[in-house]
Amino acid sequence: MEHDQEYMQMALKLAQRGIGSVEPNPAVGCVIVKGNQIIGKGWHRKFGAPHAEINALEDCKTIGVNPNGATMYVTLEPCCHHGKTPPCTDAIIEAAPARVVVATIDPSAHANGRGLALLQDAGIKIDLGLYANQARLLNAPFIKFAATGRCWIILKWAQTIDGKLAWADNTGQRRWISNELSRKDAHKLRRRAAAVLVGINTLIADDPLLTPRPSAGKKPIRIVLDSRLRIPMNCQLLATTNKNPVMILTSRQAVESNPQTAQAVREKGAELLVFPDVPGQSNLPFLTDELSSRGITQLLVEGGPCVIGSFLEEHLADELCIYVSPKLLGASGTAEISAPLAHLSEALEMKYTDIKCFDDNVRLTGLSKTALKDISLAQS
Repeated sequence: MEHDQEYMQMALKLAQRGIGSVEPNPAVGCVIVKGNQIIGKGWHRKFGAPHAEINALEDCKTIGVNPNGATMYVTLEPCCHHGKTPPCTDAIIEAAPARVVVATIDPSAHANGRGLALLQDAGIKIDLGLYANQARLLNAPFIKFAATGRCWIILKWAQTIDGKLAWADNTGQRRWISNELSRKDAHKLRRRAAAVLVGINTLIADDPLLTPRPSAGKKPIRIVLDSRLRIPMNCQLLATTNKNPVMILTSRQAVESNPQTAQAVREKGAELLVFPDVPGQSNLPFLTDELSSRGITQLLVEGGPCVIGSFLEEHLADELCIYVSPKLLGASGTAEISAPLAHLSEALEMKYTDIKCFDDNVRLTGLSKTALKDISLAQS
């Protein structure tokens, strides 16, 4: 119908405001229209808080307009189950709009069309599919986990324009590749993620906290790949296990060879996740299986070039976020992505790419073909 696209685009923009605050829930936007006038707008603002539809209906009450007979535009199928909040379908049926336009179905087991069926049974007309791809892209991590039970994996790094990820500096002095604005933007990724991962070399070199700033109440699991159990006992991660959980992925051989270190790590409150010692077998699928089984919907990988390369070689990347700085380091730079690809046909090609500038830095983001398949998007 006339103006449907305009109002759904508005709902999608509202939904974007929730990214970084609502996870692991989806970001949802809602617009309510009556007599060609917008009478209510809302979005899901925070995990555990009222959903977009409820906020939009409350907006109607604020301006004193009854939504009976109106059209509601919502970016994701309204929920029909009791979670942290009551079902949105109950509130919608009570409000009695004449029509609900939905961008895409929620593939979760407790939804998957059930919410729409309830609305239809109540006599509300349903139109499904307007800007479906955009809605699924907006909530790609949620959609993938709901549909496959697998966590969404984001690889993030900063590099120079000649592909260097670090300075060839043996003085121990910290030198940033990206600028301050880029680093500030990267914290938005941490606020999205339920887990943040680095390799042991990054931990030893930088001693990072791996916490989002500002935290907005988020406490992602901080994961270190440490197959030989080399983690320093005085590092910031082990000093703050009471604030944010810490997991160390290590080998059985390391635990058996260093029982005192293993015990000390446990006493500091960190979890030791021991992977099977199988020669020639990567420990990354074991880790991602474990995280998925724990309900971790998004994993942010901030490791160095070897860690990033390993995830690429295992085809475990869903989303790439690369900050490019206008520097040429040449021999003064080191550390390139260590993922050998024999043929051009094996190159990881990013889809749905986006480019954004942060002063003189450029952020390039995109999704892998595997990710698009998992969220049922046309690979075009």
